[in-house]
Amino acid sequence: MDAAATPVRGSYARELSGFHLMQSRACAVTVIVLVLLGFVLDFAVYPDQMARFAVFRFITSIGILAGLGVLYTAFGRRHVHAVTFVWLTFPQLMIAWMIHVTQGEASLFYAGLILTIFAVGTLFPVGYMYTLAFGVLTLLVYWGACVTREGGVVDHGQFLFHSTIILFAVAASSVYTFYNERGRRQMFELKDELAQKNEELERTNRSLADIKGQMLQQEKMAALGTLSAGLLHEVNNPVNFCMMAIDVALEDPAAQASPMLRECLDDAKQGMQRVQYIVSDLKTFAYRNENVDGGAFLLERALDAAVRLVGHETKGIPIRRVITGETLVRGDEAAIIGVLINLLSNAALALRKGAMESPEIVIGTSEDGERVRITVCDNGPGIAAENLRRVFEPFFTTREVGQGLGLGLSICYSVIERHGGHLAVESKPGEWTTFTFDLPRAGGER
Repeated sequence: MDAAATPVRGSYARELSGFHLMQSRACAVTVIVLVLLGFVLDFAVYPDQMARFAVFRFITSIGILAGLGVLYTAFGRRHVHAVTFVWLTFPQLMIAWMIHVTQGEASLFYAGLILTIFAVGTLFPVGYMYTLAFGVLTLLVYWGACVTREGGVVDHGQFLFHSTIILFAVAASSVYTFYNERGRRQMFELKDELAQKNEELERTNRSLADIKGQMLQQEKMAALGTLSAGLLHEVNNPVNFCMMAIDVALEDPAAQASPMLRECLDDAKQGMQRVQYIVSDLKTFAYRNENVDGGAFLLERALDAAVRLVGHETKGIPIRRVITGETLVRGDEAAIIGVLINLLSNAALALRKGAMESPEIVIGTSEDGERVRITVCDNGPGIAAENLRRVFEPFFTTREVGQGLGLGLSICYSVIERHGGHLAVESKPGEWTTFTFDLPRAGGER
């Protein structure tokens, strides 16, 4: 409980400090205006003292203005309560001096002391202890102004009455400050709790969107798996017959004697093999293994399958491979083929959309401890900075309506996470985009 409450207390203290700083600055400006407007009171009540009071009002305003300036420094921001306490004493000392040189306990200026106490408790509630301390200081200053004047206290009844009123003001202001601070803290805790609930709700919504996208993808893959299994069964037999016929034809003396005929038969055989590979790749891709530790497989094999399956999208775009180090990895081969297909498809789309003069996709692998790092890079138009941090969000897409759901990269991100890795993107607008992910080596620890 204490550990959980500590961040809240820290956040509350920072917010409260900022609030007090703002209030102190605003109150300083207000007090300067009120002190200067007091010229009117001086003229109405003590016109004979007006010139002398004007000088002290001006000096007091300069002192408060200096305190306001300190509040805009790093020192003032760190010690806002102490600085505020100091500049608040300036008007109290000024009023006490006016009481001292006028009528003492009978002076009407005692109301100014009370007004300042209430202002501290309501306009600038720094805490009931501060308010209490300020009130006690004000009372002592008032007593000093009355007792030390020439003749001392004359009307003890009025002196006691005014002192009692000041004490009442201190008590009322301190109580108000206490409950005001308590209510503000409760309000902050409620706001903080609401913010946490909103964050949890956002995480839940993102998780649900991700799950929904994965379920949709799994349904597609299941349908594709069923279709490809039937297709493999139906296609294999006639393809095998064709392969046998081509092999027989290649042994024919006519084929042996004619290089052109032999070349045509070799091309036909390669075409039949390509049909077999594509149907087999579809079956491998569609039948996802729920167990990430599905087994070891060669990354080159998965890459070959992915390149064949996106051949119609990457047609005319050179795909260069930079394979270094060990590429025997462990995981769900079909899922990794899906990730590669998505990255290659996006790269091809970006290159065609950008109408690049020399489009190229580079696929690289390298060893990184017990992991194998894979990169897919294109020299396309890149990704805008405002979109870069959102590319893995479910349903985020820059394509036109109907051209995609914006789930591909989100699903890829989840697949790589399930393999204990991380899918990241870097891009320089107008030049290149690189996607990087890592997989566990077959012989390494995850």
